[in-house]
Amino acid sequence: MNDFQKKIERVCDEIKELLIKKNQAYGNSALQPLRIFSQADAGEQIKVRIDDKISRIKNQTGKDDEDAILDLIGYLILYKVLKEDNENV
Repeated sequence: MNDFQKKIERVCDEIKELLIKKNQAYGNSALQPLRIFSQADAGEQIKVRIDDKISRIKNQTGKDDEDAILDLIGYLILYKVLKEDNENV
């Protein structure tokens, strides 16, 4: 494995760990929202979160973007998982 491939692997592992840690802390709230105030389905709620992260990235500069970028990647992964789950129903 070359250096670039190792960097890809490291970043993917970092995102995986972030998603697992958040899932342990918050449960499956992204894919199974409580819907106390909003009646939007999980897919729409994730899309709103993605829009929020893109807006934050657009309006920030420098190192401040890193958390928003990781969160954005995480929400995109969650959205993909949701779409795959819906295809298998």
